[in-house]
Amino acid sequence: MAGSEYSTLGFAELDDVSASAYGHAVRLGRFDREAIAGQLGLTAPEAERAEQVLRHLRLLQPMPGDPRVLVPVGPEVAAADLVGAAERQVRDLQQAVTEVRTKLLSLTPLYFEGRRERNRLEAFDLIGDAALVQSMIDERRQLCRNEVLIIQPGGPRPSEVLPAARRAAQELLERGVRMRTIYQHTARSDLPTRAYVRDVTAAGAEVRTADEVIDRLFIYDREIVFLPERTSCPDQPPGAAVVREPTLVSFLCQVFDYLWDSATPFEPDTGKAPTTGDDVKHSILRLMAKGYKDEMVARRLGMSVRTCRRHIAEITEELEATSRFQAGFNVARSGMLDDLPEDLAAGRPVSSRDTASR
Repeated sequence: MAGSEYSTLGFAELDDVSASAYGHAVRLGRFDREAIAGQLGLTAPEAERAEQVLRHLRLLQPMPGDPRVLVPVGPEVAAADLVGAAERQVRDLQQAVTEVRTKLLSLTPLYFEGRRERNRLEAFDLIGDAALVQSMIDERRQLCRNEVLIIQPGGPRPSEVLPAARRAAQELLERGVRMRTIYQHTARSDLPTRAYVRDVTAAGAEVRTADEVIDRLFIYDREIVFLPERTSCPDQPPGAAVVREPTLVSFLCQVFDYLWDSATPFEPDTGKAPTTGDDVKHSILRLMAKGYKDEMVARRLGMSVRTCRRHIAEITEELEATSRFQAGFNVARSGMLDDLPEDLAAGRPVSSRDTASR
C-alpha cells in the first residue's frame, strides 16, 4: 500500500529507518533515542521522527510504572491495538449492510404482488425505449411459471444474439417452463440457427417453421404479450406494445395456436443438408402468381431481397420466361400451384418420405 493510502486511512507509513530503529530498540529492550541515533548514524530530528512513527504504529509504548521510558512491543500486539477499532467498524458496517439488504428484499413479494395488481389495471403500455422493453422481457422471463410462446419472423436469427438466447431458453426449460417457437422456413438453411435449435430442443423446447408468420410476438403464461412498436425511424431499435388485456391476450394466443398447428416441426440434423429449397421456391411461386414485387416476397418469406431475386431468376429460367412477371403469369395460367401437394400449397414443407409416398 502506498504512503498516501496509509495516510488516508490514518496510519503512518513504516519506512526503512523506523524499521531499523525498532530492531535496535528490541535488542536494547527500550527506545534510547541517543543510542539508536549513534548506532544508525541518524541526526536528532531523524531519530525523533522514527520515534514518532513507531509510537503512532503502537510499536513503542510507555513502560508500566514509568511512562517516560518507551519499550518495544510485538507486532501482533501493536497490530491488534492499532487496527482493532477499524476492524470493529468494518464488521459493524458489514452487519448493517446485511440488515438493510435483508429488510429491502423482504419487500420483494409485496412488489411483485403490486405489479400483478397494476398489470390487471393497466391493459396496454406503449414503450419506445428498446432498453426498457428488454428489461421488462427479462423480468417476465424470470417470473414465467408455465409457458412461453414466441414467433420470430425474418428467417435466420442473427448469430450474435444466439448465445444469450440459448442461455435464456435453457434457464426457462430448467425451471420446467414449456417453450414453443415458430420460425420461417428460411431459418432451416442457416447453420447457427440450426445449431441453436438443436441445443434448445435437446433441452425440451419445441420449434416449428412456417412459410409466412405474423410479426414478432412474445407471450408469457398467456397473461402478457409483447408486440413490436411501429416506428418511423428504421435506424433505431423499436420499442414494444405491452398487452395485458385478457380478451386480446386470449385472441393472440389463439392466433399462435393456429399458426403452430399448421407449422412443421424443426428437427435439425447436422448430418443432412436442409431440404427446404423446393419448399421456398414453391412459396415464391405462390406469391409471384399473386403479383407481389420482389421486396414484398422477400419480406413475407423472411429472406434478403438478394436471395429472393436469385431464387426468382432460377424459377424464371426453369419456366423459360423472359421476366418474373411472365413467370408469375405462366404459373397462374398453367395451374402449377393447383398440382402442388396440399401441404406445399398451404406453405408447409413436405418431407422426402411424404413426397415419395404420393
